[in-house]
Amino acid sequence: MNSKTETMTSSKPYLIRAIHDWILVNQMTPHLVVDANYPSTQVPMEFVDDGRIVLNISPGAVHGLVIGNDWIAFNARFGGIAREVMVPIEAVVGIFTRENGQGMVFPDPVYPDTVPANVEQTSRSSLKAVADTNPDTNRPAFPETVTGKEKGKGGGPALKIVK
Repeated sequence: MNSKTETMTSSKPYLIRAIHDWILVNQMTPHLVVDANYPSTQVPMEFVDDGRIVLNISPGAVHGLVIGNDWIAFNARFGGIAREVMVPIEAVVGIFTRENGQGMVFPDPVYPDTVPANVEQTSRSSLKAVADTNPDTNRPAFPETVTGKEKGKGGGPALKIVK
């Protein structure tokens, strides 16, 4: 194998930034889906549902958004309370538009070896639904599994994977 290939950094932060910019250029609202159980993830846990949280990262919803190569950080209000949010890039499960659900789903996070086996197993199995397809719509079942609530027609985003 080529040594340059072995030392390449992850493409995930670059894809997140690109999809985020693409969503904004199209005047839509970017949302991140985060595995809140991933180590060092700092999100308001009272808004986590089934181990996940959906974060509106539009310019009007956040302040000081930085999408770095290792972390996504910003300040936002949750229930009227200002909070600092810190998300490791590996904890990002997807990015999509609120309006039409277009975006990108990422592979399951790889937990560090220091995470207890039972926590890792629970989170991995809850994230497996990301790759499943809803047979009724032939679309990924992602939006229904993001919040843990079933959505009816027109009741929420329908994620389309951008290739």
